[in-house]
Amino acid sequence: MFQFPEARHGQSWLRHVNDLPVLSLAGSPGERGEAAGVLAMRPAEAMMRYPEDLLRTFCAAWLHRPLLWLGERLVGRFPAEYRQEMEAMVSGGGVERRQLVLGNTLFDIKKILACAAILVEPGRSAVPGTLLGRNLDYPSLGYAHEYSLVTIHRGAGKRAFASVGFPGLVGVLSGMNDAGLALSVLEVYQAPLFTRRLDTGGLTYALSFRRLLEECATLDEAHRLLSKMRRTTIYNLAIADRHDVAVFETTPRRVHRRPADQGACLCTNHFRLPLLRPLFSFNLFRTYDRLQAMQRHVRRRNVLEVADVQEGLHAANQGNHTLQTMIFEPAALRLHLATGDLPASANPLRTLDLGPLLVA
Repeated sequence: MFQFPEARHGQSWLRHVNDLPVLSLAGSPGERGEAAGVLAMRPAEAMMRYPEDLLRTFCAAWLHRPLLWLGERLVGRFPAEYRQEMEAMVSGGGVERRQLVLGNTLFDIKKILACAAILVEPGRSAVPGTLLGRNLDYPSLGYAHEYSLVTIHRGAGKRAFASVGFPGLVGVLSGMNDAGLALSVLEVYQAPLFTRRLDTGGLTYALSFRRLLEECATLDEAHRLLSKMRRTTIYNLAIADRHDVAVFETTPRRVHRRPADQGACLCTNHFRLPLLRPLFSFNLFRTYDRLQAMQRHVRRRNVLEVADVQEGLHAANQGNHTLQTMIFEPAALRLHLATGDLPASANPLRTLDLGPLLVA
């Protein structure tokens, strides 16, 4: 099993905390990007080839050039500081630029994520405040599950935040900031007829979520900011602050807020609001089966512990595609994370107290 080496670079460092690899980035965008390249990307050379390996695995290598062209178009929409960070990651990591372009834009262009989430309101939570639990389901290709990484970002004039992902990512798939705003993405594959599926003039969803963590403290603030952004595609965003939970069912045109039902909010890879349901639906990636498995689990408990949320997520696991299982405690600024052997949901959760890391 791969293990990130511990090291320092400038103001940044990588070390293991409770057996979890934690990369802490500080300084200017260029300094943070260079440190991410040196500390995390160089040791994880195999993971840098992942986007191209993924295309070959799905017999889509012939799409490499058009996907790269679209990716460059999306990178051109990155705010300057994020582009600067990515370019510094390329040089610091000693990788081909095309690898990072694909790695940071393929999510929006070619949907492959198939995840699950359980959100719990304070009234049903056994811990103070809310809970947000999620499985990240993505093809392992036999090695991706070895490279999970918690990255702490501390940028001048921005909220500090923790991202659970992989080396080479500029944006956020799952994360929580110093105000206790936590979020995770779940891709959606079906929408009503005439719904726009891709707007290449928008900001990639992973960078949109990074902006939410850097600028917002509450669900209401995040809803307003996300609604103002030009968005690329359709997806669900599971989101919680210290006091409330919701799913933002999102298209390039609108962001619809779905509140909790009986103290919990469950989500997989389809829209549930009547306005966004397609006329005909298919059980892609067993999205309805996984939702029902979580519903059965949640209904059996009046109050949900962290362990109960993990059990519910395990009931929705997708075998060797479940790379990460995590549970955020926004009020305590605490992360419980299971990685390693697949499915990750079957592994013990390791706990990170993010508060000290976010202010270090």
